[in-house]
Amino acid sequence: MSENWLIQGARVLDPANDLDAVRDVLVADGKIARVGASIDSDGLPVVDASGLLLTPGFVDLHCHLREPGFEYKETIATGTRAAVQGGFTTVCSMANTDPVVDTPATVAFILERAKNAGAARVSPLAAVTQGFGGTQLVEMAALSDAGVVAFSDDGLPIADARMMRHALEYSLLVGKPIVNHCEEPSLAHGGVMNEGLTSLRLGLPGMPAEAEETMVARDALLARRTGGHVHIAHVSTQGSVQIIRAAKQQGVRITAEVTPHHLTLTDAIVAESLPVEDGSALAYDTQAKVKPPLRTETDVEALIEGLNDGTIDAIATDHAPHSTTDKLCEFSEAESGISCLETAFSQAYQLVQDGRITLQTLISKLTVEPSRVFDLPTGTLAPGAPADVVLLDLTSSWIVDPLAFASKGKNTPIAGTTLPARVALTFVAGRPVQVADGYEQRGATQT
Repeated sequence: MSENWLIQGARVLDPANDLDAVRDVLVADGKIARVGASIDSDGLPVVDASGLLLTPGFVDLHCHLREPGFEYKETIATGTRAAVQGGFTTVCSMANTDPVVDTPATVAFILERAKNAGAARVSPLAAVTQGFGGTQLVEMAALSDAGVVAFSDDGLPIADARMMRHALEYSLLVGKPIVNHCEEPSLAHGGVMNEGLTSLRLGLPGMPAEAEETMVARDALLARRTGGHVHIAHVSTQGSVQIIRAAKQQGVRITAEVTPHHLTLTDAIVAESLPVEDGSALAYDTQAKVKPPLRTETDVEALIEGLNDGTIDAIATDHAPHSTTDKLCEFSEAESGISCLETAFSQAYQLVQDGRITLQTLISKLTVEPSRVFDLPTGTLAPGAPADVVLLDLTSSWIVDPLAFASKGKNTPIAGTTLPARVALTFVAGRPVQVADGYEQRGATQT
């Protein structure tokens, strides 16, 4: 399949280069060759992008692909296919697999599987501690050489402060960030949702905001002490935003991400019942169980403010696919996580429709800013950059049908919801890897 195209007549939005105008985009040998007005096709295949928004492909800093070890939940092939369906051309895979990603051999396995899948690029993270044991650091230099972009025991917080300090110190040698799932275990212990009025009313044990904020504050102080780069995963509370903002103002090397579900949903959704196939229902919606838990409207407002003022650097999915049996059980027993690669953009675009963030901010937090956090060569349409491109139809809408997901994970609390905007076409390295139904006539042929 050709990697040479002229994508013609799109509104091009490229925050990395401060561009927002109708332009043509010339793709040659899998790279961006030129962005300009009225480029001659010179016999190349043409994609008609009139009426569509063209942006750099989205970059997801936090994605669970499950392979190796949990292929019944997701594989690298199905996860990367879901990624391009959602406009994500690069996904950073987390290390909580089986075996844990703590050796170069496991990194090589993931990269080879991703190459063979031929969909989104995969940039693996490795564990911080061997086997997620929390007691011995991994060989960061060897793993960095193998191709990892950051280190994280995600799913488990680095509870030992001395271990976190040592991790930040050693990370300076390889120039890669330490990503922490901030959850103070003694405070979070036993909690299954946000601690507040809703948990009190439902009689479910709550996880207080302070369980997250205590560790965010600790990590900010350790980053200040060591000079290391700490990245805070899936920020969810007002207090965390305030701590990160203050740390940035002091020059601390701290970055942060937020998920679409923490930006658009609150803990009130837990109170909804979850219907099952036999016509009965679970008392509470286990599809809304996630870690960190969905919080309150006050927290949502603070997270949006954090996006707008630059406190939060990226929107990341924390895509966490699970099997049906992982969720169709009592709330306390259900696995935490939402399958959201395919809904992330449209969920976040609701904030643009509501006037709470600008389109420029949304695209920036999905492209150039996450690329900068992990020092990736993506998120831009500059000449010579990889031709990872997404075309978006902002005038369309669609109904969330989990059964239609490319992901094996059908676990979402927004099934049946009508969402705005669709991902029409996705290109990776100049190849059309996703063409949505109804957009075939635009001229691209999916590989």
